[in-house]
Amino acid sequence: MTTTRATQATRATRATRATLVIGAGGTTGRRVTAGLIAKGRCVKAAGRTPTPQPGAQPVRFDWNEPATWTEALDGVDRVYLIPPTGSPDPAEVMLPFLHQARTAGVRRAVLLSSSAIPAGGPAVGRVHEQLPGLFEEWAVLRPSWFMQNFADPAPHARTIRDDGAILTASGDGRVGFIDAEDIAAVAVHALTDEQAPNTDLILTGPQALSYADVAAIITDVTGLPVVHRQLTFEELRDRWAAEIPLEFATMLAAMDRAIAGGAEDRTSDTVERLTGRRPGTLRAFVEREVRAAASH
Repeated sequence: MTTTRATQATRATRATRATLVIGAGGTTGRRVTAGLIAKGRCVKAAGRTPTPQPGAQPVRFDWNEPATWTEALDGVDRVYLIPPTGSPDPAEVMLPFLHQARTAGVRRAVLLSSSAIPAGGPAVGRVHEQLPGLFEEWAVLRPSWFMQNFADPAPHARTIRDDGAILTASGDGRVGFIDAEDIAAVAVHALTDEQAPNTDLILTGPQALSYADVAAIITDVTGLPVVHRQLTFEELRDRWAAEIPLEFATMLAAMDRAIAGGAEDRTSDTVERLTGRRPGTLRAFVEREVRAAASH
């Protein structure tokens, strides 16, 4: 009886602690925040310029300002991790934060990575590799390319609007494009389920499509002529390097080259298996988020 009461007390204490969502105003972060609130969870919505969200406590957080970490972690036992944007070595700031998070009482960490980056790989791959040693409860989400890459304000959306073209170095390679809504649904499951996944999860949509297929779907749904324009690795790298550091631009161009070689030509059942719903199609996404923008 005493053990049962102790277990109930422990669960009650955990229920009152918060989940920290880093990047809460971003593509997946705002959706994860909304999903947690819908489940009645206490959420601290973190960002460099925290945006108030109904039902969440806004808190300032900057990966490059450790002074912001303590307040963000106060009263938190779970954390959704969005790596710092554009950093070729996010582990440099993320690992010290994760050590502090563990000391502060965080028990479960869910990391957003990429299907293109394995444990121990470049960029966030080193964080992925060390996460199981830091937390007993964890998950690494490894989604394929986001469907949101074709909607404003993403670069593909700009070239679709300005040039009627999607520019890649992916050749005829296919990708299991995934809706951020489905990524967020898996993240909410990983953060709230009684048992943490304790593994990495490949997340895709229901179909593997080439960029030419994507262009054809956008054309069909919106009525705007869109084509896939193929670039060389060097052309794409230099295009990215005009906006971001060369090292990161090179890594992104290499990912496109890997797509051309078939690295992303796959689908998984993870979304449906964990959430109970089938992942959304690219056509449905374009109808929802691209067609309306194209009409303005």
